[in-house]
Amino acid sequence: MGTDQSIDKQIVFFDGVCNLCNSSVQFIIKNDKKQKFLFASLQSDFADENLSPEYTKSLHSIVLKKGSQVKTKSSAVLRIARGLPGLWPLVSIFLLVPKFIRDFFYDLVAKNRYRWFGKKDHCMLPSPDLISRFVG
Repeated sequence: MGTDQSIDKQIVFFDGVCNLCNSSVQFIIKNDKKQKFLFASLQSDFADENLSPEYTKSLHSIVLKKGSQVKTKSSAVLRIARGLPGLWPLVSIFLLVPKFIRDFFYDLVAKNRYRWFGKKDHCMLPSPDLISRFVG
């Protein structure tokens, strides 16, 4: 899928070798019936072309991009939750908590995610029925 089709979508950039990150992407796909979100690995050429190096050189943050607006860490997670159906938007109430507090907990998980959840040797390849949800 080219970037022309992704202009009005939100793109979730994630660590492609992280098991927690891949499980999170699968969760979003399963719940995102309106297909508001597209996905790209932070290790991809697409990420290099669409994000500044501060995001692609350090894989410790999920990145949510819509147009020129970029959200990272807990802000990205909570805005993704806001875009999902059901009760998930209620989680965005935590946006009222100061970012430095939210990101303290985000960073704790991010720092330990490979140890707690494991790591793949290479980025996940989407199945043929999900390939349209991935850019780059």
